[in-house]
Amino acid sequence: MLTILGFAMIATFLVLIMMKKMSPIAALVLIPALFCVFVGKGAHLGDYVIDGVSSLAPTAAMLMFAIVYFGVMIDVGLFDPIVRAILKFCKADPMRVVVGTALLAAIVSLDGDGSTTFMITVSAMYPLYKRLKMSLVVMTGVAAMANGVMNTLPWGGPTARAATALKVDATDIFVPMIPALAVGLVAVVVLAYVLGLRERRRVGTLTLDEALVREPETETVLVGAGAGAGAVSGGSGARTGADRGAAGGSGEAADGDARSGGASGDGFQGLDPNRPTLRPKLYWFNALLTVALLTAMIMELLPIPVLFLLGAALALTVNFPHIPDQKARIAAHADNVLNVSGMVFAAAVFTGVLTGTGMVDHMANWLVDTIPDGMGPQMGLVTGLLSLPLTYFMSNDGFYFGVLPVLAEAGQAHGVSTLEIARASIVGQPLHMSSPLVPAVYVLVGMAKVEFGDHTRFVVKWAVLTSLVILAAGILFGII
Repeated sequence: MLTILGFAMIATFLVLIMMKKMSPIAALVLIPALFCVFVGKGAHLGDYVIDGVSSLAPTAAMLMFAIVYFGVMIDVGLFDPIVRAILKFCKADPMRVVVGTALLAAIVSLDGDGSTTFMITVSAMYPLYKRLKMSLVVMTGVAAMANGVMNTLPWGGPTARAATALKVDATDIFVPMIPALAVGLVAVVVLAYVLGLRERRRVGTLTLDEALVREPETETVLVGAGAGAGAVSGGSGARTGADRGAAGGSGEAADGDARSGGASGDGFQGLDPNRPTLRPKLYWFNALLTVALLTAMIMELLPIPVLFLLGAALALTVNFPHIPDQKARIAAHADNVLNVSGMVFAAAVFTGVLTGTGMVDHMANWLVDTIPDGMGPQMGLVTGLLSLPLTYFMSNDGFYFGVLPVLAEAGQAHGVSTLEIARASIVGQPLHMSSPLVPAVYVLVGMAKVEFGDHTRFVVKWAVLTSLVILAAGILFGII
């Protein structure tokens, strides 16, 4: 009975969030609470929730302060020179433009928010693609795959969800996976190179001066997100600077000055070079602070939540010494912080009930009996392969909080560690970022004026290949 109820609870949760009948946070709280009462253990609901919240508090803290830290770094202009350098590198060569798209999307993805990544990437690269008459689905596909690989960062979402669902340290999942993820990122760049060569053969190469020739007035050129008077024209995904906070559920604030798209020195769109939050005199301080923070994280000198708490506090204090300015920067990223941290604490109810009532144990036992004995010791591989279709056809919340605990229990029964299952579960993210259930992908295709169906037909095969490369690298390196 508990097996059936467990799967029924997961199915109810998935159906409601996929049909957008409930928000993930509400579904994570209300559905397990109802099922907990239904199985006759409502009196223990408080204990389940408190235990879950206590174990998830470090993960929530890490996400909160990582989002604030990288948001501030984008605000103050840490990544601006990188954006300008990529635009200069691209010149008017289609191959360089596609490779530059992959590099830019990967770098901007450090802030952990897909919508922000796509806004900045499209704002910078769209005019080049239009003027060179390149395929826009190449831009959207490469950007989505690069962001998918980088989305596995501990503060990006999937890794945190896996750590939350399985009650393990996000560092123990991510750090050992760095070599395999690096291989995946290289694969995206190599793919971008190949696609760029194909575009070069198709459209040829212009000089930079030819590429900068103004387009006819009837051609509406993308205005960078948040550029005040401008708006993204065409398609249902159009966004203005004022409403982008609601676009695709990104949680970004509507103060467009922080990530607005202004013209770069080469005449192309990019990050607004005149936004008031820039701190050019503190550039090297911010760069060294970021390098030191990431180095300390990899070396595990301190727990990740502590590192980002210290980093965010130091970044705010040095870059914005006046308290009103600090409050403004925190407020600018508050929506994203609240959504993500709220999701983590809401997950405590779901995982607490699933575990406390014994449903996860019964489901795992059924799954163990179903999987052929020969495949049991290969649960890492099985989880990695399942992560591709499951994270594409369901949300990350559904997969990591509903399915992954069951796979982990089944793996443990066959001697496969929980950490191996957790690492394998994130390999499908390059494909997941183009899922119709990911709000950010609609920001991407909307700003690029690409039909979602065209984007899907182009990207799925390449994203599956990238995910399989990561999985194969993880197995080869003994990580999975």
